[in-house]
Amino acid sequence: MSLRLWPLIVAFSVMAGLTSGCVGGRTLQKPQPPSTGGSATIGEHVIVNRKCGQCHTIPGIPGANGVFGPPLTSFGRRTYIAGTVPNQPKNLVHWIMSPKSIKPKTAMPDLGLTEEQARDAGAYLDTLR
Repeated sequence: MSLRLWPLIVAFSVMAGLTSGCVGGRTLQKPQPPSTGGSATIGEHVIVNRKCGQCHTIPGIPGANGVFGPPLTSFGRRTYIAGTVPNQPKNLVHWIMSPKSIKPKTAMPDLGLTEEQARDAGAYLDTLR
Protein backbone atom coordinates (compact mmCIF):
# COMPACT_ATOMS: atom_id res chain seq x y z
CA MET A 1 0.00 0.00 0.00
CA SER A 2 1.25 3.46 -0.87
CA LEU A 3 2.32 5.72 1.99
CA ARG A 4 0.38 8.55 0.32
CA LEU A 5 -2.89 6.71 1.00
CA TRP A 6 -2.16 6.22 4.69
CA PRO A 7 -3.48 9.67 5.86
CA LEU A 8 -6.65 9.10 3.87
CA ILE A 9 -7.21 5.68 5.44
CA VAL A 10 -6.65 7.11 8.93
CA ALA A 11 -9.07 9.98 8.25
CA PHE A 12 -11.80 7.60 7.07
CA SER A 13 -11.25 5.34 10.09
CA VAL A 14 -11.59 8.26 12.48
CA MET A 15 -14.74 9.51 10.72
CA ALA A 16 -16.28 6.04 10.84
CA GLY A 17 -15.61 5.83 14.56
CA LEU A 18 -17.11 9.26 15.20
CA THR A 19 -20.29 8.60 13.27
CA SER A 20 -20.93 4.99 14.20
CA GLY A 21 -23.01 5.98 17.22
CA CYS A 22 -25.02 8.74 15.56
CA VAL A 23 -28.60 8.65 14.43
CA GLY A 24 -30.29 11.72 13.00
CA GLY A 25 -27.79 14.08 14.58
CA ARG A 26 -28.12 12.47 18.01
CA THR A 27 -25.41 10.33 19.53
CA LEU A 28 -26.61 6.98 20.82
CA GLN A 29 -25.39 6.24 24.29
CA LYS A 30 -25.51 3.03 26.26
CA PRO A 31 -28.16 3.20 28.97
CA GLN A 32 -26.64 4.30 32.26
CA PRO A 33 -27.66 2.59 35.48
CA PRO A 34 -29.98 4.82 37.47
CA SER A 35 -27.95 7.10 39.69
CA THR A 36 -30.31 6.61 42.64
CA GLY A 37 -29.64 2.87 42.77
CA GLY A 38 -33.32 2.19 42.10
CA SER A 39 -35.17 0.62 39.21
CA ALA A 40 -36.69 2.98 36.64
CA THR A 41 -39.17 0.26 35.61
CA ILE A 42 -40.42 -0.15 39.17
CA GLY A 43 -40.29 3.64 39.59
CA GLU A 44 -42.73 4.02 36.71
CA HIS A 45 -45.18 1.84 38.63
CA VAL A 46 -44.61 3.81 41.84
CA ILE A 47 -45.34 7.05 39.98
CA VAL A 48 -48.52 5.62 38.46
CA ASN A 49 -49.74 4.05 41.73
CA ARG A 50 -49.11 7.21 43.78
CA LYS A 51 -50.91 9.26 41.10
CA CYS A 52 -48.07 11.75 40.66
CA GLY A 53 -49.56 12.61 37.25
CA GLN A 54 -52.55 14.28 38.88
CA CYS A 55 -50.27 17.18 39.77
CA HIS A 56 -47.38 16.81 37.29
CA THR A 57 -47.01 16.29 33.57
CA ILE A 58 -44.68 13.30 33.32
CA PRO A 59 -43.46 11.96 29.97
CA GLY A 60 -44.07 8.24 29.51
CA ILE A 61 -46.75 8.03 32.20
CA PRO A 62 -50.24 7.56 30.72
CA GLY A 63 -52.63 10.28 31.85
CA ALA A 64 -49.91 12.21 33.70
CA ASN A 65 -50.87 15.66 32.49
CA GLY A 66 -51.37 17.52 35.76
CA VAL A 67 -50.70 21.24 35.87
CA PHE A 68 -50.72 21.94 39.62
CA GLY A 69 -47.06 20.94 40.07
CA PRO A 70 -44.29 21.70 37.59
CA PRO A 71 -43.92 19.49 34.51
CA LEU A 72 -41.21 16.89 35.02
CA THR A 73 -40.12 16.92 31.37
CA SER A 74 -36.31 16.62 31.08
CA PHE A 75 -36.06 16.25 34.86
CA GLY A 76 -32.85 14.22 34.56
CA ARG A 77 -31.09 17.21 32.98
CA ARG A 78 -32.15 19.72 35.62
CA THR A 79 -29.56 21.34 37.84
CA TYR A 80 -31.81 21.87 40.86
CA ILE A 81 -34.72 20.11 42.54
CA ALA A 82 -37.57 22.49 43.38
CA GLY A 83 -35.18 25.36 42.68
CA THR A 84 -33.57 24.64 46.03
CA VAL A 85 -31.05 21.79 46.17
CA PRO A 86 -28.68 20.37 43.54
CA ASN A 87 -30.20 17.55 41.49
CA GLN A 88 -28.08 14.77 42.92
CA PRO A 89 -29.27 11.23 43.74
CA LYS A 90 -29.19 11.63 47.53
CA ASN A 91 -31.10 14.94 47.34
CA LEU A 92 -33.64 13.55 44.90
CA VAL A 93 -34.47 10.57 47.12
CA HIS A 94 -34.71 12.88 50.14
CA TRP A 95 -37.00 15.29 48.22
CA ILE A 96 -39.31 12.51 47.05
CA MET A 97 -39.57 11.08 50.59
CA SER A 98 -39.91 14.34 52.50
CA PRO A 99 -40.31 17.43 50.31
CA LYS A 100 -41.28 19.76 53.18
CA SER A 101 -38.02 18.99 55.00
CA ILE A 102 -36.22 20.62 52.07
CA LYS A 103 -38.74 23.33 51.14
CA PRO A 104 -41.21 23.86 53.99
CA LYS A 105 -43.74 25.87 51.96
CA THR A 106 -43.88 23.46 49.02
CA ALA A 107 -47.29 22.24 47.93
CA MET A 108 -45.87 18.79 47.26
CA PRO A 109 -47.23 16.37 49.86
CA ASP A 110 -45.34 13.70 51.71
CA LEU A 111 -46.56 10.57 49.91
CA GLY A 112 -45.34 8.14 52.56
CA LEU A 113 -42.88 6.43 50.24
CA THR A 114 -40.20 4.11 51.53
CA GLU A 115 -36.60 4.87 50.65
CA GLU A 116 -36.67 2.05 48.09
CA GLN A 117 -39.80 3.46 46.43
CA ALA A 118 -38.22 6.92 46.38
CA ARG A 119 -35.04 5.51 44.79
CA ASP A 120 -37.16 3.77 42.15
CA ALA A 121 -39.26 6.87 41.40
CA GLY A 122 -36.06 8.93 41.27
CA ALA A 123 -34.51 6.43 38.86
CA TYR A 124 -37.49 6.93 36.53
CA LEU A 125 -37.24 10.71 36.78
CA ASP A 126 -33.54 10.48 36.02
CA THR A 127 -34.36 8.82 32.68
CA LEU A 128 -36.28 11.92 31.57
CA ARG A 129 -33.56 13.56 29.56
